[in-house]
Amino acid sequence: MNAPTMAELAAEGKKPDILFFVGCAGSYDDRAIKITKAFVKILNKANVNFGILGAEETCSGDPAKRAGNEMLFQMQALMNIEAFNMYEVKKIVTASPHAFNTIKNEYPELGGNYEVLHHTQFINELIQEGKLKIEGESFKGKRISFHDPCYLGRANSEYDAPRFLLKQLDVNLVEAKNHKSTATCCGAGGAQMFKDAEKGDREIFEKRTEELTQLQPQVIATACEFCNTMLTDGVKMQEKEGEIEVLDIAELIAKDL
Repeated sequence: MNAPTMAELAAEGKKPDILFFVGCAGSYDDRAIKITKAFVKILNKANVNFGILGAEETCSGDPAKRAGNEMLFQMQALMNIEAFNMYEVKKIVTASPHAFNTIKNEYPELGGNYEVLHHTQFINELIQEGKLKIEGESFKGKRISFHDPCYLGRANSEYDAPRFLLKQLDVNLVEAKNHKSTATCCGAGGAQMFKDAEKGDREIFEKRTEELTQLQPQVIATACEFCNTMLTDGVKMQEKEGEIEVLDIAELIAKDL
């Protein structure tokens, strides 16, 4: 895929317009890598001048901070800030709401000040500027429910960008009772993704999946790799893999280009 590293571009004397911050899940998780590839396809289709850090990228530090390890968070954040500044990065786009929230709101206190966009916001920009055209055929009329990621929605009040993109796809958007600011968490945030479940009747992802599947959607759309993992597990638990797909909005867009 055409995803040049910042080092390769710098060696050629080039400076990209944006840095695509891939993140840990997007780099290492087999399922999330598909989301990364879908977004890169969109960037290439729109002829976006972008670069990635590649091996010079480290974790955003979100899981460490949520788990209470402030020292590790600052170490990881400062490593990224050093890399960003070395390449004179001004604008960062990421498919991870966790990285989006952390780099946008928590890096500034460590000296890292950048324009940071979630991939749904950036894809919106491309459409508004006429750089990307969506056919609107692949998912036209399909029943799709959207799950609001906590760090995109409640933490950063971004509810419109993903829904605007779904509207461009001409889908039949069916909203859960708990959506936007009242959306139930998928259960992975706050570093919960990496620890065993606590005692209780059932896990959060089971409850959230149930809220979405009772709408009888053909697709559950997400905008976060963690949410995608949790809801995919929930659909499997309900034995509905044959009926319901769990797809990131970038995957929906990429398929419709």
